[in-house]
Amino acid sequence: MKARGTRLATAVALTGITLLAGCEPTGFAPTPTGPAVATNAAVVAPTPGPRPDGPSATSLALKTYYTRVQSDLRSRGLLRTETMATDAVFTDTMLIRDFERIALAEEYERGAGLTPSKGGASAIKKWTQPIRMSVEFGPNVPLAQTTDDRTSVARYAKRLNQITGHPITLSDNNPNFTVMFMSEDDRDLIIPRIQELVPDVDTRALRIFKSLPRSIHCVVMAFSSTPGGYDYGQAIAIIRAEHPPLLRQSCVHEEVAQGLGLANDHPRARPSIFNDDDEFALLTQHDEMLLKILYDPRLTPGMTVEQARPIVVEKAGQLMGTTRGPI
Repeated sequence: MKARGTRLATAVALTGITLLAGCEPTGFAPTPTGPAVATNAAVVAPTPGPRPDGPSATSLALKTYYTRVQSDLRSRGLLRTETMATDAVFTDTMLIRDFERIALAEEYERGAGLTPSKGGASAIKKWTQPIRMSVEFGPNVPLAQTTDDRTSVARYAKRLNQITGHPITLSDNNPNFTVMFMSEDDRDLIIPRIQELVPDVDTRALRIFKSLPRSIHCVVMAFSSTPGGYDYGQAIAIIRAEHPPLLRQSCVHEEVAQGLGLANDHPRARPSIFNDDDEFALLTQHDEMLLKILYDPRLTPGMTVEQARPIVVEKAGQLMGTTRGPI
């Protein structure tokens, strides 16, 4: 599990949770098709339904707060949106080390909520089955906003398909990766919806949603196909609808990428969204290379650092146009 908090005008951060929890498969039947844009996104069942008098005072206050957070970050040169940063040059050695820090480590104990990891190495975590991604909205999310967010997720899914070479489609037909945009007024729907999507979910994974602090901006939960495994079979990303556009897009970029298997952050990863400093809002060229390495077919779920390193070194050298021996 991974969480970041935000302290306006001091230290800031924008992401949420990455949780790997073992559960049995729940009847997925994906098909290996190319990227596609769904014509209609699913809508969470409207219970308790949209508020007839508009957003609650709590929801409006959150919207104001997150707008101030985004403005503060941008005023300090953070939340950069360029893919290539000329002032953040990285080498193949840096890329290899960042991959091991981000893809082969975990910030929080698996299945233990926000309990920090003891720092030990983990293993390769990724999808081997095709990803069928759907977009859902709480009934209190403004209609105009749903159009923008649906388009954002569709474009990103297509880009990730091209980067990884892994089949990722946008489809409401038996999805296995659900991206949910929920307002504070929709909070009571979150836990029931997660339980509907993953009936055997570990209840420890749901505690954070009972009193979600505003420091948690967005969340992704990735579940293995087998108990304690590393082959992802289901994922759910939850993004606060009160965020202004760039923060929402930033959440989409990081949470979905983390749901593909880049589950950790590291302060020395740059230029990267997998870094708590919030310098970059959107997936960078460095991050694309991390995904290309992760989805090299020679890397399989459960591989240790030692098993993966020769492949990682070779792939990083190919991506950077260099040749390296062991590091």
